[in-house]
Amino acid sequence: MPKSYGLGPIKVTAITGSRVEMVAQLTGSGYSVSGCSGGGGVSSDGTGGVGLSCGKGPAATINNTMSLQVVEIRDASATLRIPPTG
Repeated sequence: MPKSYGLGPIKVTAITGSRVEMVAQLTGSGYSVSGCSGGGGVSSDGTGGVGLSCGKGPAATINNTMSLQVVEIRDASATLRIPPTG
């Protein structure tokens, strides 16, 4: 991830039929997220990181600098799109 996104690498921890569970380390001083499709959860894992749970659909906006969209979920794989916002 580019430093400007405020996150380290995003690690997929689980893929279910309708959701992709992910974790990422925070590299900046703040964190914000809006718009995971189908509702989403964000939680601190207690070590300067966050957890995301997103379903297929419209992109979430993270730190007002990047989008994260689950494009497709197939069995044990998922396609994610992570462009800058704007």
